[in-house]
Amino acid sequence: MAVEREQLKSRMGFIMLAVGCAVGLGNVWRFPYMVGMYGGALFVLIYLALLFLLGVPMMSMEFSVGRGSGKSAARSFHVLEPKGSKWHLWSWGAMAGNYILMMFYTTLCGWTVAHMVKFAKGDFVGLSPDQIGGAFGAFLSSPGEQVTWMMVVIIFGFAVCAGGLVKSVERVTKIMMYSLFAILIILAIRALMLPGAREALAFLFRPNTDAIKEHGFFTIVYRAMGQAFFSLSVGIGSMAIFGSYIKKDRKLFGESLFVGVLDTTVSLLAGIIVFACCFSFAVNPGAGPGLVFVSLPNIFNVMAGGRIWGTLFFLFFMFASVSTVIAVFENIIAFSIDITGCKRWKSCLINCIVMIPLALPCALGFNVLADKFTLLGGVLDFQDFIVSNNLLPIGALIYLLFCVSKRGWGWDNFIKEVNTGNGINFPVALKAFYMWVVPVIVIFIFIFGMINFFR
Repeated sequence: MAVEREQLKSRMGFIMLAVGCAVGLGNVWRFPYMVGMYGGALFVLIYLALLFLLGVPMMSMEFSVGRGSGKSAARSFHVLEPKGSKWHLWSWGAMAGNYILMMFYTTLCGWTVAHMVKFAKGDFVGLSPDQIGGAFGAFLSSPGEQVTWMMVVIIFGFAVCAGGLVKSVERVTKIMMYSLFAILIILAIRALMLPGAREALAFLFRPNTDAIKEHGFFTIVYRAMGQAFFSLSVGIGSMAIFGSYIKKDRKLFGESLFVGVLDTTVSLLAGIIVFACCFSFAVNPGAGPGLVFVSLPNIFNVMAGGRIWGTLFFLFFMFASVSTVIAVFENIIAFSIDITGCKRWKSCLINCIVMIPLALPCALGFNVLADKFTLLGGVLDFQDFIVSNNLLPIGALIYLLFCVSKRGWGWDNFIKEVNTGNGINFPVALKAFYMWVVPVIVIFIFIFGMINFFR
């Protein structure tokens, strides 16, 4: 039986928190360069299919487990699982996933904050392309800058959470997300006025089958599935916590669809902005992770009013990444509260003290540890591999099986919870599909991805 739990003030607060958790680096940084590397519109189509066929329903399952149990991922399985079963063992995987995600995500978020400040100050004005690339290299090579901006993000995130769920977390996230969408619309309109806008739209929305020859179809599918799970934060219980904070007046599949549509809108608009800039100023759209932090600053530098547009872009980028940090920190705080029963402020303080040294390896991975830790390309790539390529798909599969299997929570209990309230029903006619087909798809793509990755 679920215990009484703190509730969000409004439905929109829940939507903005869930969107804030989903929208982040995966939409603005990862999505554009993945599209660029894997052939444009073909990747987008596969990504959208997997997002709404797999990602959104699995998000509904996480929400349902959270609301049905009234707990975070640290204790939700304990409440709902049949007596004697071992589903609760995944609580350790979910908790580890949230901590490891923040071990590298806070450093990347620090990059967005630093770049927003640098653009606002005019630090990039007058620099040549080589100088901007050199400035980013120097930024990565500076342990002081990396650690400082990482600490700023961590301390700010936990400070927001310490202020309370409704008074601080919900309020700050709403402000950030409303501002994010306003800035995003302004930037998208500006991007569509650039000479390369038509090419950008074609790149995003016209399938390019040459990518299959270059990378292989299943590689593209594997990357698209990983991006869908990463973008929606599905699999490590990051969404379950928000389910535990909402009342039973709304059906959760409809809420998940809403979050999925908003998340996709941000990804596509960010893609339009990035690729319109690339095609207008002859920059390779497949430039990889450096696309946002090196190529775009060069573009803004030669664009009319570029300092303003660059500042707005990185302000938007900062809101996207910081909102995710706050949302995941809320999960981490809830873990401690659910396990120990401690006060919110105490959980925030302890986790802040713990998170800073945990995040140090990534912050130092581009300088002090650059030559000492080279597994899978370095600290960041190794940690991202653990979360994106392993914990997210495995966790998504566990939530799926828990909700559809008689040996877990079970289909009937899941459907009763997900369809409670007003809104759109979960597609119950697809029961066999989610019980038998989807698990096979996820397992096959996961195994193929592992074999291909290490090959």
